[in-house]
Amino acid sequence: MTTMTKVPPAAPVAPWLGGKKVLCTKIIERIEKVDHRTYAEPFVGMGGVFLRRSWKPVLEVANDLNGDVTNLFRILQRHYPQLMDVMRFGIASRREFDRLRDVDPATLTDLERAARFLYLQRQNFGGKPGGVFGVAPDRPPRFSLSRLEPILEAAHERLENVVFENLDWAELIARYDGAGTFFYLDPPYWGGEDDYGKGLFDRDQFAKMAELLGGIKGKFLMSINDRPEIRELFSAFNFEEVGLKYTVSKGAATDALELFITNYEERATLL
Repeated sequence: MTTMTKVPPAAPVAPWLGGKKVLCTKIIERIEKVDHRTYAEPFVGMGGVFLRRSWKPVLEVANDLNGDVTNLFRILQRHYPQLMDVMRFGIASRREFDRLRDVDPATLTDLERAARFLYLQRQNFGGKPGGVFGVAPDRPPRFSLSRLEPILEAAHERLENVVFENLDWAELIARYDGAGTFFYLDPPYWGGEDDYGKGLFDRDQFAKMAELLGGIKGKFLMSINDRPEIRELFSAFNFEEVGLKYTVSKGAATDALELFITNYEERATLL
C-alpha cells in the first residue's frame, strides 16, 4: 500500500546554480516509482526537485549546509506574511543588490536575512550564491513582488510539515536512514565543488559518499555529471545515462551527459 498523498507542486522560489530545471521531470518520475515513508534531500538548494514533486510521504526532510537556504525555507513555512511585509518595498536595483550583498547576514534578524537572501538569489546572474547582478535588455527583472507573491504562496503551502535541517550531508543521511527512506542527492558536480561556497564540499567527499551509500538501509537516487572518476567511485551501484542540452547563450546550447545513480532496480510504476 502506498504511503503517498497527492499534493499541489510548487515552483522554486529563486534561481539556483544546478537547479535541475531541465532534468526535474525525469528525476521526479523515478522518485515516484519508489514507495517510501520518508523523503530526504541532503542538498536541497532552492528546491528544484523537492518543491515540484506532487506526491508527499509521511515525512519530508529538506537539508542544506548553507544556513541561508534553510533559514529562508523555515521563514517561508512559518512566517510567510511577515516575510512579505519585509520585502514589500524592495526594488530591482544594482545599487541595492550590491548593498545587500555586502551586508553580513549575522547582523540581521531571521526575517531580514531571509528577505536579503531571496532578493539576491532572484537578482543574481545564473543563480550562483554570492554572484553578480543579472539583467537582460529584453526581459523584466526577476524581482517583482507582484509576480513573486503567487510563487512564494504556493511554496509556503507546499512546505507544510516539512522538517528543515542545516547539517552536513553525511550526518543527514545517518540521522534519517531507514528501510522506508528515500534519499535524492544532488551534490556539486565533479569539478565544481566550490561553486556553492568555499569549504562546503570538497572532492574527497565523493569517496566518502560512495562508501556511506553502500551501507544504507534505504534507497537513493543521485544525479551527477558523467565523469570517469564518478563511474569508478560509484561502480557498485546502478547507472543510467541521461542526455540533455544546456543553453549557454542566446541561440547556442551544449550537449551534456548526466548520470542517475541508484542502489535499486527501477520498477515500471508505483503511482
